[in-house]
Amino acid sequence: MGQYHEELRGKIEDRSARVAVIGLGYVGLPMAIEFAKAGYSVVGIDNDPKRVAQLKKGRTYILDVQENELQQVTSRLTATDNFRALIEAEAIIICVPTPLRKTKDPDMSYILAATSEIARHLHQGQLIILESTTYPGTTEEIILPELESTGLKVGSDFFLAFSPERIDPGNANYNIKNTPKIVGGVTYPCGELTELLYQAIVETVVRVSTARAAEMVKLLENTFRAINIGMVNEVAIMCDKLGIDTWEVIDAAATKPFGFMPFYPGPGLGGHCIPIDPHYLSWKLKTLNYSAKFIELAGEINSSMPHYVVNKITDALNTNSKSVKDSRILLLGVAYKKNSNDYRESPALDIWKLLHEKQARVMYHDPHIPSVPLDSQVLKSEELTSSLLGEMDCAVIVTDHHSYDWQFIVNHSRLIVDTRNATRKTKAENCRIVKL
Repeated sequence: MGQYHEELRGKIEDRSARVAVIGLGYVGLPMAIEFAKAGYSVVGIDNDPKRVAQLKKGRTYILDVQENELQQVTSRLTATDNFRALIEAEAIIICVPTPLRKTKDPDMSYILAATSEIARHLHQGQLIILESTTYPGTTEEIILPELESTGLKVGSDFFLAFSPERIDPGNANYNIKNTPKIVGGVTYPCGELTELLYQAIVETVVRVSTARAAEMVKLLENTFRAINIGMVNEVAIMCDKLGIDTWEVIDAAATKPFGFMPFYPGPGLGGHCIPIDPHYLSWKLKTLNYSAKFIELAGEINSSMPHYVVNKITDALNTNSKSVKDSRILLLGVAYKKNSNDYRESPALDIWKLLHEKQARVMYHDPHIPSVPLDSQVLKSEELTSSLLGEMDCAVIVTDHHSYDWQFIVNHSRLIVDTRNATRKTKAENCRIVKL
């Protein structure tokens, strides 16, 4: 298949290939560690000097990465903010953010910046893999032309593929190793080499025919979740109007051994994937004159949930003869999901803003997030004590971290709005609990 293909294949197989990971966040850092564990020499590149400094000291900033795990691979894993390190790499993996702009169209600036640096240091015999979630066609329409502008040819001089990240922060059961990995190459040799590389760190590699198909796989996964969460959020609203316990209905329906998969309502979607990825697909289809109706409707419902939660808080306070204005409200958890320190797109921040606009006195506690920059201020986590809970007019459970003692919270609170059904096993004597 060509000189550079065979040379790179040999280096991947004997683990002499040097791996570079661009972006050392919750996707890139665990990936870099796994390749180092597998015996590869790895360089992590990140434009945040604080991250680089912490890694050089053997310190982690990702909850799912233990410091002893990081320190075990320091001889094979280095960190830098200098892209000149790409010159020495045979395999380059892009793990940069792909956010949405305020207009809900893709912000490709991080991918473009990474691609520009790769093109600047590109040489024959390199494999480039994009892991950042994006719309179908990105690898071939954006990255490929930039790399081929160097005069090198894909599939013979260098190799290019897409392999969507499947990291689930806070999940103790599934990690990089035991989560099947999707790979799709721009050409057949590209896919073959990418499959071979990931087989060194993943138990099961699933190869699809093209990079475009691999890009679509990731969007299908997260769009599936977004639409079903949107559906169950609407069911929660309907059950509320009908005077039915949503959680009882879902638990009962989940006893069906076929044809049903339980999803659960919540205060809104958060994180870097589920609330964002479906919009990538919707945006791409609009360029082809097609309206993705299910996606847009689910997005509308999910984005309205913080407003719905604030209305529940307002009604609960009114029942206690309190107005939202000047009420003391404590948000429990600002991470977008339990057991995580990631607050990107967290519905807790939307809830905080809405309550602040109503002139409530809002505070928060999160065991994993000591501070949060919001607009022009920095919010700081309060110490969770019995006296703090007792002073609050309402406590709102936004994120159901495992470290929370729900009975303690119920025992010392007067009013709780529970958006996660976290208090289901508690006994409430002097506390009124309002569920989503």
